[in-house]
Amino acid sequence: VPKKLVTTVSGCADDAVAGLVACNPGLRLLQGHRVVLRSDLPAIRGRVALLSGGGSGHEPAHAGYIGKGMLTGVVAGAVFASPSVGSVLAAIRAVAQAGAAGILLIVKNYTGDRLNFGMALERARAEGADVRMVVVGDDCAFAAPGKAGRRGICGTVLIHKVAGALAEAGASLDEIVEKVTAAAKAMGTLGLSLSPCSIPGSKPSFQLAEDEMELGLGIHGEAGVRRMKVLPADKAVETMLEHMTDPSNASHLSLTPGSSVVLVVNNLGGLSCLELGIVAGAAVRCLGSNGILSCHTLPDAKTTAMAWPNIPAGPATTRREEVPAPTEGPRKLQDEPGIGPGTARVERVLERVCSTLLDMQDKLNELDRGAGDGDCGHTHARAAQAIREWMRSQPPPAAPAQLLSGLADVLLEQMGGSSGVLYGLFLTAAARSLQGRSDSPAWADAMDAGIEAMQRSVPGAVEPQFPLGIPIPSEFPCIPHRYGGAAPGDRTMLDSLWAAAQALHSLRSPGADPLQVLAAAVQSAEAAAEATKHMEAGAGRASYIRSSRLEQPDPGAVAVAAVLGAVLE
Repeated sequence: VPKKLVTTVSGCADDAVAGLVACNPGLRLLQGHRVVLRSDLPAIRGRVALLSGGGSGHEPAHAGYIGKGMLTGVVAGAVFASPSVGSVLAAIRAVAQAGAAGILLIVKNYTGDRLNFGMALERARAEGADVRMVVVGDDCAFAAPGKAGRRGICGTVLIHKVAGALAEAGASLDEIVEKVTAAAKAMGTLGLSLSPCSIPGSKPSFQLAEDEMELGLGIHGEAGVRRMKVLPADKAVETMLEHMTDPSNASHLSLTPGSSVVLVVNNLGGLSCLELGIVAGAAVRCLGSNGILSCHTLPDAKTTAMAWPNIPAGPATTRREEVPAPTEGPRKLQDEPGIGPGTARVERVLERVCSTLLDMQDKLNELDRGAGDGDCGHTHARAAQAIREWMRSQPPPAAPAQLLSGLADVLLEQMGGSSGVLYGLFLTAAARSLQGRSDSPAWADAMDAGIEAMQRSVPGAVEPQFPLGIPIPSEFPCIPHRYGGAAPGDRTMLDSLWAAAQALHSLRSPGADPLQVLAAAVQSAEAAAEATKHMEAGAGRASYIRSSRLEQPDPGAVAVAAVLGAVLE
C-alpha cells in the first residue's frame, strides 16, 4: 500500500474541505453537507450561479475553483465517489434562495455524477428552480468511445472558467449554456501516468512496471489505451499530442496550422512542480513547431478562485464557518397505517441486510478494483451505516410503500456514488407502485417499476448541438443525455435485479408460494451476478476497461444478490 499521511478513506474528504475553508476567508461550508460556497452569496443576486463537483481526490478540484469569476459552489463526494442527490439539491436550494438568476450545473461525464446531479436537477425544477446542466466529456483517449461517451477530465476546469467569466459579466443562463456547450465540443484532453493511484488505506488500482507508462489513464485510475516504455518529457508530450489529433481517433481534437488554443497542463497528483514546468515547456514547443498558437480570451478574466491561482488575503481561522442549511419541503408520500409486515420484522430484515453489506465490504472493494477505483464496498458500507442510523432515530415504517420510500430517501441522501442514486430510483418507483397494495403480485409489479425507473432516460441535460443548431448525428461520439440507461447484459447491478424480477413474475400466478418464489428469485440473482464475469461492460465506469481485464463478477450485481439473499434468510 502506498505511503500516505491519510491512512483511511473515512472522513478524509470532510477534513479536506474543512481545512480548505479554514484557510480561505472567501469560502463557507453548508451546514450538514459536504458543500462549499462563496462567502459572499448575496453578491450573486441577479446573476447566474454555477455549481459543480464530484468525487474527492482530484484536488484542487473542485472547491479550489470557487470564487468571483468562477464557481459559486461545489458539492464534494467521498474519495472517487460522486456526491449524493441530497447534497447537490441542498447546494441548488442555497444559491436559489440567495437570489440567483438561474443555476447551471457543470458535470463531468461519469455515470455517478450524471445520475446524482441529474436527479437533483429534476427535484429542484419540481420546486420551481431554473436549473440547467452541461455534461463535459473532453477525453481524447479512446479511438471509439462506447455508450458511456467520452470521460470528463481536466478540461472541465476550463468550462468553470469560461462560464464564470460569462456569469460575472451578467450573461443570461441561456447564453452561458450555449457558449460553454460550444467550448466543450472544441476541447480535448489526455492523461498520462507513470504510476498507479490508490484511495487512502487501499491497494493500488493497477500495476505498472518500473519502465512503463500508461497513455490515456482516467482520473480514477481507470485503464488507458496503451502501455509503453517510459519516454522523456518532450517525447511523451509529442506522443500525447499525436494521439489527441489523430484523425483516425473518433474522439480526436481537430487542429490545423494557424489554429489558436488555450493550453492547460494539469497534474494528476504524482508529478513534481519541476517536472510539470518541463512538460509545459515541451507542450508549448511542440504546438509551436506545428504552427499552433497559444492565446487567451475568457480564461484571462479576473477571478478570486484560489486554484487559478490566486487567493484573497485574510487570516486563517479555527472557527467552522457555515451558513444555515436550507429548509426541505414536506414529504409527499402519506402514511398508510395497518399495511405490510410489522415493524419488528422489518427491523430484523434490515439488520440482516446491513450486516451482510458490512461483512462483504472488502470483497466488493476487491471486485471493484478491476474497474478502476475499488470503492464499491465502501459505498455499500455507507448505505448500511446510514440505514442503521435511520433505524436508531425512528422505528422504520411497517407499510411497504412507506418503507421503500423512506429507504430511498436515506440512500439518496447518504450513500453517494452511482449505486446510491440507482437504488434511490429503484426504491422510489417501487414505493409508488406499492401504494395502497399488499398482495403478492404487487411486489412483482414494484420490481418491474423499479427496474424501469433505473433504465429510463430522463430529460434535463443539455443535448450537444453542432454549429447552427444542427443535431449531432448518431455516428458522432457524444455524451449521452441521460442519467442512467443501462440494460440487462451491460454488466451492472441491473443484471441481478432483472433476473430476480423475472422469477418474481411467478407471484402473479394464483396459488404461488411467496417464499418459494423469493428463493427462486435469489437463486436467479446469484446466477446472474456470477454470469457478469463473462460479460463485456456496456455502462458505468467498467465500460472503459477492456473485457480481458474484468475477470471477476460485477460488484454491484454481487451486492444486489447478497441483499436479496439477506431478505430471504
